[in-house]
Amino acid sequence: MAEFQTVCRVGDLSEGESRTVEAGNKLIALFCQEGRYYAIDDVCPHMGASLSGGYVENGIVTCPWHAWRFRLADGAWADCPRLKIGCYPVRVEGDLIQVQMNGPPSPK
Repeated sequence: MAEFQTVCRVGDLSEGESRTVEAGNKLIALFCQEGRYYAIDDVCPHMGASLSGGYVENGIVTCPWHAWRFRLADGAWADCPRLKIGCYPVRVEGDLIQVQMNGPPSPK
């Protein structure tokens, strides 16, 4: 069954910011872009860099170490969409930001 876990408060993440949070024993990169929240695996599959420290433009985060690029909306590698990292639904309940773990994949 799908389980949402609180990872932070709305005021903890401003527009254009990102941070690493823990949910379901995983490190998750949480982004606030254009008024929406996105959650993907924080660890780049190439060499393990934190994606929350990457540069975001046009809905794509660029890994700060070797420039691998991942779409925030679905976790797909922007240069080869067959490769994907975990992507998780996010909801806001009151002033809490919650990430869904152990549920169906987020819609594309």
